[in-house]
Amino acid sequence: MRPAGDARPLRLFVAEKTFHPANAAPLTALRDLSIEIKQGEFVCLYGPSGCGKTTILRIMLGLDTDFAGTLSLPETARTGVVFQEPTLLPWRTVEENVRLAMPSASRGNSLDTLFSAMGLEQLRNLYPNELSLGLARRAALARAFAIDPTFLFLDEPFASLDSNTAQQLRELLLSMWSQRSLTVLMVTHDLDEALMLSDRIIVLSPRPARVIGSFEIETPRKQRDAAEITALRRSFSDRF
Repeated sequence: MRPAGDARPLRLFVAEKTFHPANAAPLTALRDLSIEIKQGEFVCLYGPSGCGKTTILRIMLGLDTDFAGTLSLPETARTGVVFQEPTLLPWRTVEENVRLAMPSASRGNSLDTLFSAMGLEQLRNLYPNELSLGLARRAALARAFAIDPTFLFLDEPFASLDSNTAQQLRELLLSMWSQRSLTVLMVTHDLDEALMLSDRIIVLSPRPARVIGSFEIETPRKQRDAAEITALRRSFSDRF
């Protein structure tokens, strides 16, 4: 973990978040949930399927304001986001999709540098329908990094990928994160992925979700081989 320029943490408190479907009973997704993320942390949000992880992410992004509670972000925060579906504009090339996110003053050489770092040099003129899912996710990551974010929110960005492609993108994400003053919150259902990537795992209960604990990982990432991940998984299971 490395401190960013504005040292104030992200804080979220949700007293209650309830959905009111038109033809169904109200559904309470979150209750008495409190999260704090320090600047420079890489945090994974982990919990049962359907417990409300994506809802939390949407609240933090300001996409869902219909909840009882408070959200506090540093005033200077710039947020990048990658959803499970890449959501690239289909009528624009990879370069055009990324360029749209980049401030005009930063284009040109900065765009070339970003494409080189992301391994996208040969794909700049392709359209989204010409990309594999793995390459589309890579392009979506590039678009998120194009704004030089201070906060990066990821919603299961490596789901449905084959193991080799997913691992390549995890390593790319860690490389980009390590070079920046960047805070990451990543939703995942994959415990091994969380153990591999994060400084800390926030563990959620079943719905209505609340935080039931936090799992700190002090082992340097370079030492998190298969044996170490197995040991961390055992330690995690003993607690949760």
